[in-house]
Formats: sequence, C-alpha cells, structure tokens
Amino acid sequence: MLFIVFGFQYVSSENWVPFIPERIIDVDGRGHYGWFGIVTAAGVIFFAYIGFDAVSTLAQEAKNPQRDMPKGILGSLLVCTVLYILVSLVMTGIVNYKELNVPAPIALAIDKTGAALEWLRFPVKLGAIAGLSSVILVMLMGQPRIFFSMAKDGLLPSSFAKVHPRYQTPYVTTIITGIVAAFFAGVLPINILGELVSIGTLFAFVIVCIGIIVLRKSRPDLPRPFKTPLVPLVPILGALICFAQMVGLPMDTWLRLIIWMILGISIYFFYGIKHSKVQKL
Repeated sequence: MLFIVFGFQYVSSENWVPFIPERIIDVDGRGHYGWFGIVTAAGVIFFAYIGFDAVSTLAQEAKNPQRDMPKGILGSLLVCTVLYILVSLVMTGIVNYKELNVPAPIALAIDKTGAALEWLRFPVKLGAIAGLSSVILVMLMGQPRIFFSMAKDGLLPSSFAKVHPRYQTPYVTTIITGIVAAFFAGVLPINILGELVSIGTLFAFVIVCIGIIVLRKSRPDLPRPFKTPLVPLVPILGALICFAQMVGLPMDTWLRLIIWMILGISIYFFYGIKHSKVQKL
C-alpha cells in the first residue's frame, strides 16, 4: 500500500507507451512481449495464486467451513488481485519495462525515485520478504493436509495420516513436505521451479473445472455447501483460460509436467488404486 500510494507520484505515463509492446522473436525462437507475452507471463507467475486454493485444505480445521471458506478464498483473491494490478501499474510507470527483468523489481523502482523515497526502501523490501515467506508457509501448511487426505483415502501409506498427539496436526507429512521443498529450493533455479509449480497448478485447475461439469451431470444428488454459479459457463471459461496460460509456457516446462504426471500416475496404479477406500465403494 505504501509503494502504491507514494510511488504513484513518480509515475511517468511515457513508460506506459506502448502499453503492450510489439512481439519480438529471439534467435532461439522464443518470443517476448505482445499479447502472447502477456499470456506467458501470466502463466509463469501463476504460482502467486496457489495459496488461495490451498486454504481449502484446512476446511476440517475451520469452525464454519461452509460460510468461512468461500468468503476467505474469494475475498482475499479479490483484494490481492487489485493490489497486484496496482503495484504492476506503479512499478512499470516508474521504471521502463525493459529494465525490470531483475530479481527485485520493486526495490529497483524505489531506488529509481531517488532520495525522496529512500525511507521507503527498507519497509518495502522487508514486506517483499514477508510476502514470500507467507506464501511458503501457506503451501507448507496446505500440502501436508493434501497428503493427509490422500492417506486417509488409502492413496498413500497410512503413516502419512498420523496426527500429532498434542497439536492435532499431520506432523509426518509436514516434516516430509518441508524437507522435500527445502531440497528442491536449494538445487533448482527459481525460474524453473516457478514455471513447474505454475503449470502443475494450472493443470490441476483445468481438471477441477472439468470435474465440476462431470459431477453436476453424474452426481446431481451430492450435497454442495458451495455451488459454482452459471454452470457450465464458469467452469468452461475457467478450464479454457487456465489451458491458454499453459500453452504460453515453454516446452521444457511441459516436458517436466509430463514426467511428473507419469510419476504420479505410476504411484496411483501401482499402489493407490489397490488401497483406495473410494475405489472400493
């Protein structure tokens, strides 16, 4: 909020011209800018939206999930989207887009304002670290509960469903998730991790959107505390938009997705399908 309010005074409209630069094709065949560049960028940074759906994994720990979950997810999604747009506008208004391909673009934008906003450098940089930390913590809280639910269904070994006797949380999967996340964060470049996480999440959203349509037709009797409005329009648009963002991602990211998919499907068919409680119903 500080960056938006104070940084807006230093916005130069000249930096917004052209607002959508013409597409440029590199020697390696990869393109930048243009409408396709926007779709690619949206796909690459989609991991910023992962925390919202991860909140749903805590439904069992909410006092009134039917009321609180939709409000929490949709409300925070709306607020953060508006803030993302405003920060992007201010940042590209202060610094020309060609200079923003750096590890800390907001810090660069503040530095560009000179001595006037020197006092803002520390709190904004601290806020950026806090923001990244909160995303990490949400994911480290959500992923163990996904493993917990899978273990309860029999898709994973029963040890994954162990709950801490004092804190009543899935501590085994929390420890495993933390170790695996720390390992990959330490050995893989951030751009590869970001693209891989984004394409995996987008693919999951495509499946969920399609699943809504299938379940409405095949199981209309299921209790639905929260019903997606305007079915099948909303899920169709959701699936198409998510898939369009996937198309914009590099081919090597698609190859990694395929490898992870083969890995996951192998675990399911060699272990999960034999032990799944839902499958036995």
